[in-house]
Amino acid sequence: MESVLEEAVALLDEAGASALTFRALAQRLGGGVASIYWYVANKDELLDRAADHAMGPVLDVVEKLPQSDDPIDDLRVMAVTLFDAIVQRPWLSAYFMRNTSIQTHTLGLYEKLGQQTLRMNLTASQRFHAVSALVGVVVGSAVDLGQEPTQEMLDGNVDRDEYLHRVAQDWRDLDPQEFPFVHEIVDEFDGHDDVDQFRSALELTLTGLRLQAGV
Repeated sequence: MESVLEEAVALLDEAGASALTFRALAQRLGGGVASIYWYVANKDELLDRAADHAMGPVLDVVEKLPQSDDPIDDLRVMAVTLFDAIVQRPWLSAYFMRNTSIQTHTLGLYEKLGQQTLRMNLTASQRFHAVSALVGVVVGSAVDLGQEPTQEMLDGNVDRDEYLHRVAQDWRDLDPQEFPFVHEIVDEFDGHDDVDQFRSALELTLTGLRLQAGV
């Protein structure tokens, strides 16, 4: 199973979920397609197990993080660790916690995040929503950062900053009375840093949690 999952993750890293077929995986393993069915029932299970396999090292890092006196600070470090992992492997986002009955590493990460909320004066409902919001910010931001570049960026005709500047110019041409918010933030959008945008969203979430818990 270990070698099957390692090769599955390698295929996913190279070309995403569409590249992960039983035939392609069997070729990499040097065996037949039928042999893979000894380990997984179908592609969905293979994807879920591969995602969880990739989460294993992330859980190891999180488990070794030292605990500080502030659970909010510890949540921040854990969130950034998870964010970095998904940015490196954007395909992970689609299968994160999709099947926790077999995704033990992923469930372990969820538990580690949740345990920090046990250090705060919150209700069970507040804890659940706090961790859900945190995971949403991390996974959603990582997905945005890992999106496939436009074709002209892939072709090398424009770089990211040039592309953003062009979009910003289109926004500036919009009617300011119809789009007052867009005109307000367009200079911030033009050339913005995606990681800084994630960290800002994370801080908004953690600040709200800190106020709610009175930490």
